[in-house]
Amino acid sequence: MEHAPSRTVFDVITDFLASEPTPDEIIDYHLPDDLQTRADELVERNGEGQLTFDEQQELFDFMRADEMMALLKAKTKLRLRNK
Repeated sequence: MEHAPSRTVFDVITDFLASEPTPDEIIDYHLPDDLQTRADELVERNGEGQLTFDEQQELFDFMRADEMMALLKAKTKLRLRNK
């Protein structure tokens, strides 16, 4: 059984945001490959009903982080368009 990554999706995103990215870097942001692979694995296993409680919570974190980044990207694009 695979284990959750030692760094969380929130660790990675907050490190990225703390680096003071440019608007273009925000818009272009994607999770590192290892975390994206983990998210994809959790989604697939969730569809098969094979997640533990902790893995369900981890998937929920990925979903919340994705929603937050989508909102941040949309607001950044809007701000750039209105300049």
